[in-house]
Amino acid sequence: MGGKNSYESIKRYQDKAYDAIPLRVHKGQKEIIKAHAEARKESVNGFINRAISEAMERDKAAQDPPDGPSEAP
Repeated sequence: MGGKNSYESIKRYQDKAYDAIPLRVHKGQKEIIKAHAEARKESVNGFINRAISEAMERDKAAQDPPDGPSEAP
């Protein structure tokens, strides 16, 4: 068994703390995504997580009825 920074220890922590979602993109997209993230001082993982969160918020907002009194005919 390795020390606290061994590959096995890190893998055990990651398996316990995170869900993995493998992602495949078309050839060339990886570099475009990486450049976009770096331009915003983000990691690729951070950018993808932010993009997912923002898309989910937009989708939720589009489904929620607008605030205010409803108009009855």
